[in-house]
Amino acid sequence: MFDKILIANRGEIACRIIKTARRMGVRCVAVYSDADANARHVRLADEAVWIGPSAARDSYLVGERIIAAAKKTGAQAIHPGYGFLSENVDFCAACTHAGLVFIGPGVDAIRAMGSKSEAKKLMQQARVPLTPGYHGDEQTPALLHAQADAIGYPVLIKAAAGGGGKGMRLVDSSDGFLAALAACQREAASSFGSEHVLVEKYLSRARHIEIQVFGDTHGNYVHLFERDCSVQRRHQKVLEEAPAPGMTPERRAAMGAAAVNAARAVGYVGAGTVEFIVAADGTFYFMEMNTRLQVEHPVTEMITGLDLVEWQLRVAAGEPLPLAQEQLAIRGHALEARIYAEDPAKGFLPTTGTLAHLAPPAESLHVRVDTGVEEGDAISPFYDPMVAKLIVWAENREQALVRMLQALADYRIVGVANNIDFLSRLVASPAFSSADLDTALIERENAYLFPEDEPPPAEVWLVAALGELLRESAYANTSARSGSDPCSPWHVRDGWRLNATARRSLLFRLGGPGETQKTVQVTYRGAHFALEVDGKTSLVHGELGARGQLRIALDGRRMEASCIAAGCMRHTFLHGRCWQLVSVDPLYHAGEGSGVEGGLTAPLQGRVIAHLAEVGVPLAKGAPLLILEAMKMEHTLTAPAAGRVQAFRYAVGEQVTDGVELVDYAYDQ
Repeated sequence: MFDKILIANRGEIACRIIKTARRMGVRCVAVYSDADANARHVRLADEAVWIGPSAARDSYLVGERIIAAAKKTGAQAIHPGYGFLSENVDFCAACTHAGLVFIGPGVDAIRAMGSKSEAKKLMQQARVPLTPGYHGDEQTPALLHAQADAIGYPVLIKAAAGGGGKGMRLVDSSDGFLAALAACQREAASSFGSEHVLVEKYLSRARHIEIQVFGDTHGNYVHLFERDCSVQRRHQKVLEEAPAPGMTPERRAAMGAAAVNAARAVGYVGAGTVEFIVAADGTFYFMEMNTRLQVEHPVTEMITGLDLVEWQLRVAAGEPLPLAQEQLAIRGHALEARIYAEDPAKGFLPTTGTLAHLAPPAESLHVRVDTGVEEGDAISPFYDPMVAKLIVWAENREQALVRMLQALADYRIVGVANNIDFLSRLVASPAFSSADLDTALIERENAYLFPEDEPPPAEVWLVAALGELLRESAYANTSARSGSDPCSPWHVRDGWRLNATARRSLLFRLGGPGETQKTVQVTYRGAHFALEVDGKTSLVHGELGARGQLRIALDGRRMEASCIAAGCMRHTFLHGRCWQLVSVDPLYHAGEGSGVEGGLTAPLQGRVIAHLAEVGVPLAKGAPLLILEAMKMEHTLTAPAAGRVQAFRYAVGEQVTDGVELVDYAYDQ
């Protein structure tokens, strides 16, 4: 076994690898960019080496610097994680040339599977069923367009060297093909360094099921069963589970055999994933093989009781696979939810910021949190905005759903927009809970997953008010202890008045100015408060924890909640939801004209890569204006109303920061 390895990655997967390596007695070297100088994976590692500026192309994608760091620190092997250089054939070859073990498949296997089009040719020879489509080398737009027309719409354009939903577009008609192709090629070139694409028939109501495979240097191959990854947005996975609901033993055996045949065809070594698209009738077709560990590997670990990173290290060190196929078995059911810093209500737009408050659910044998961040860390614009992976296990799927809902309800994040409420609705949705799965589930369940805004229940305003009152009292007690007269009665915040009852008002708002606003009337009654909202009075008291937790007695009913103060915001967590209220100071008035009109601002830091409108030309509401590239994805900004562009403030290729005005826009009267 190795004494020391270098992890050529960052964030959650780097921390995950360190955890297993440390248990095995293997020392770990981390690498980091400017943005990651104080990152969690750097803090956990035994050593860390700086490899360049924040942008991945100047640090995590520079193989020479990573290899130099490994040689400098005496590492014997490099674990690439996933993403970045994990499937880069040149990096794998350079590691071998430098005398370093690449913890993954060999050059030939990566090369064979690195191009989706070449992989499909190889799979055809191995008699693995393929999705109908065009996988050729000729890449002229006219030919690709003609091929798509011949296949029949809808079709899926996919980057040949891609993954993670990048460089991928669904096209419903011939008219939209060329624009989608251009966007795909730009994104593919930016993410993978190649514009090469393939075009495939898009199967409606299809499922995305993948098989985990392993091979060693002794010619042994196994599959570790399947994962269902059908629930996706923008072709990126959101919820994964194992085993796949409704999978019969016969189909599992057939898909497992096909996956092992695919691995054997390329002499595969290490962990890999063979991905299939499965039609409604159960027919399955090969999509691609990922020559690395997958983001969703924890659900396989939970149902098999195995550590796949340990298997990777042992196989890379020359050991045979720890178990044979007949020794592997499935136990229970596991779910994984990807917690992202993104705003589902705004098209899942990634967000950046500091994690001012981060309280994940408690980990146990049944609940696992894989993360690369801690409270106080920042979600930067340079990398994927994942906060964590939340994994749960139970004896069956129904129990796993309940456990996931409870774990999501216990997750507390303040500082960035996030998808926790969305994930809770998704897990509880009729389609997902009944295992009516396909890759269009989110679009199909749109009305359930994106409901009209509902006013908060009265309890939310009461919790926010109680949190405010208890926070004031706690602050007064702290100030008293540090003052010159800690016993002074003037420090006590109990509302005492001479011959009178103390009353006051607290004002909260949900949303921006002009939106839902409530006044909570407070009457002090010893250790209790009488809180009145909308004419109804409740007797409330409670205890405030150090991290905003509230234990509440409300009209004799006990409940738990949290109220986290961040500036004027009061993030109120109750019954599995987070309500973002504003504590309004009635003495503060914003100046007139404080809003910005006539402009379009950048929703996050990125680079302008295309202007899509002409200056002065009339535009309808929703017309595309420009494309912003951020967090390795393209974001098209559209006209907020009918009007015309007066000027673009940034040229194509320029970097912009969050919140800057991108366009001078004149609205039609």
